[in-house]
Amino acid sequence: MPFSTLTNQAGGTNLVQMDQARAKALRTRAQAGGNGLVQGGSMFSPQASQSSGVSYVVPVLIGDPPTQYSLLIDTGSSNTWVGAGRNFTITDTTVVTGEVVSVTYGSGYFSGFEVLDKLTLASGLTIENQSIGVAEMCSGFDGVDGILGVGPQDLTCGTQLPNATACVPTVIDNAWAEGLLKSDELGIAFSPAGRSAYSRNGEITFGGIDSSKYTGSIDYTPLTNTTPANMFVGIDQSVSYGNTKILSTTAGIVDTGTTLLLLATDAFNVYQNTTGAVLDEATGLLTITQEQYNKLESLYFDIGNVTYELVPDAQLWPRTLNEDIGGEKGAYYLIVSDSGTKSGSGLDFINGMTWLERFYAVYDAGNGRVGFATTRHTREQSNGLR
Repeated sequence: MPFSTLTNQAGGTNLVQMDQARAKALRTRAQAGGNGLVQGGSMFSPQASQSSGVSYVVPVLIGDPPTQYSLLIDTGSSNTWVGAGRNFTITDTTVVTGEVVSVTYGSGYFSGFEVLDKLTLASGLTIENQSIGVAEMCSGFDGVDGILGVGPQDLTCGTQLPNATACVPTVIDNAWAEGLLKSDELGIAFSPAGRSAYSRNGEITFGGIDSSKYTGSIDYTPLTNTTPANMFVGIDQSVSYGNTKILSTTAGIVDTGTTLLLLATDAFNVYQNTTGAVLDEATGLLTITQEQYNKLESLYFDIGNVTYELVPDAQLWPRTLNEDIGGEKGAYYLIVSDSGTKSGSGLDFINGMTWLERFYAVYDAGNGRVGFATTRHTREQSNGLR
């Protein structure tokens, strides 16, 4: 199932602020036990960002006759909902359940009602009675119609009223239960965003993996047991810059809803000092000179018993998209940013989309593990081009 990258002008809120707000939201959500209703007041205010910075968007069909919606793919949440852009269309297959549903995010929220309806992810993959939220109020989702939540089911618990203790089966849960999938897993292939603010550059595989999208073998690591990372697609890893370890083995998450690579504040500070980068006020990103870029070393991520290399080019924001995020044409911006908390929080890193663009990822919910493999994009030299 193909998907596309959508890059929006950040406006008054830059990418770093949006990603940090999301990280804070994820931590708060975990502290609230995944309860989407309880968390709302502390996590969102109407003055927060009104747009997503960079998102992966997938077309989904709902109803019969079907209506197509463009939804964000999000491994950091699990409710699927529509109505942010295109209004929901009720058809003969729509069943209104009477449940109120509400979820808050770092850069927005939605509140509305639940329906059960047909949802088609791809040819031959139609779920008959999928829970779908229909937004009556929402904010922070300009340019898209809603979210396709593919994270753990526990994240849906407490997002509905009056049945406040119930958990909602996700699209993957239902597809597996209805016998539509060969396995309870999700394969995601990204590639660098390229030269356009809107580009088709990814594929998601429900119920399996696509061997054409990776090189070598997929190596798996267990989902972490550390709280709060274990509420999400959480793993354990350490990070080194060249030969310098900047983050000892700790827990964090892999998240398609985060744009950048976020590291705990102490690790980020070491990275900044070692690279000589300075903070750019306009974008919130670190910036370096061409000379500093020429000396930039690789980042190494030890996950399980395997080391994954993020080459210097992969640490750059695509220079062709600088102006789309309020940056200067020709500048060198880095995608490594501060998570906003020191290490030891139980969520000390977020490997976001700019990291995932260089590796193939598999979320194997059925076996409680996550897999990674290199791809033809792992060492690609594209972000530094103009």
